[in-house]
Amino acid sequence: MRSKGDSFMSIHENYNHTLRASYIGYISQAIVNNFAPLLFLTFQKTYGISLDKITLLVTMNFAVQLLVDFLAAGFVDRIGYRRAIVLAHLLCAGGVAGLGILPELTADPYLGFLGAVLLYAAGGGLIEVMISPIVEACPTERKEAAMSLLHSFYCWGHVLVVVASTVFFRVAGIGNWRILAFIWALVPFFNCFYFARVPIRSMTGEGRGMSMRQLAGSGVFWLFVLLMVCSGASEQAMSQWASAFAESALQVGKTMGDLLGPCLFALLMGTSRAVYARFSRHMPLIPFRWEAAFCALRGICWPCGPRRPLWR
Repeated sequence: MRSKGDSFMSIHENYNHTLRASYIGYISQAIVNNFAPLLFLTFQKTYGISLDKITLLVTMNFAVQLLVDFLAAGFVDRIGYRRAIVLAHLLCAGGVAGLGILPELTADPYLGFLGAVLLYAAGGGLIEVMISPIVEACPTERKEAAMSLLHSFYCWGHVLVVVASTVFFRVAGIGNWRILAFIWALVPFFNCFYFARVPIRSMTGEGRGMSMRQLAGSGVFWLFVLLMVCSGASEQAMSQWASAFAESALQVGKTMGDLLGPCLFALLMGTSRAVYARFSRHMPLIPFRWEAAFCALRGICWPCGPRRPLWR
């Protein structure tokens, strides 16, 4: 029988705990990005917030995350991975909880929502830039499969947020959404304590990362920035607006809109990542990426083509 001391030491030395904390970290980011969009129409009806202001919330979330991604290169190696990832989770928890608190404390509720978005966007940006290097530095085999599995947890977190929130709204009513915001905030809050104890390795050694000047002079860096902007924008467009579009344009109920829109999108995205993680030994990465790009292109062209009935 293991003593408490042995159990305590195992958390500090076992990198499986690091992987689990990282999985929960991406679930936390899924909460940050996908909980508020389920309530866009509720915000509009309850607080009289116009659609263009709600659009600005989405823009600020995405822009702040990109800005933090860029700036993190200048300070993460200096303060250390552990401090950065713990701070990220605290910002996420404060922002998600702030959705239910700050609008009631400000003269203009919109400023409260904006403040909450800025908080959790900063945390989400740090999580985005920190989790992958933390997992990459873990002494595990099949790095490509591990990274694919890691990113699938963002999708499963997305599905969890939509399904659990939908069930909550059906049972407790949409008017109690603030309670649910506090519940979701507990996930990043408790995970920050988990990250405070698990072993974390640095890929470069603290203080030895590339400087901002070196990054800015790298063509590969700007190529990846472009890829992040394009892929992030397309994913955000689906996750942020699919629910509201289904409710307003397709005239379906909120439950069906949430399930047909962001939930189905996340389910299929997570499935593809999990499939690659499972069969990566037999599926070379580059051909798999080309096939994925071709599937995305077909998906874009289909609704843009001439409208024809699916059957006669």
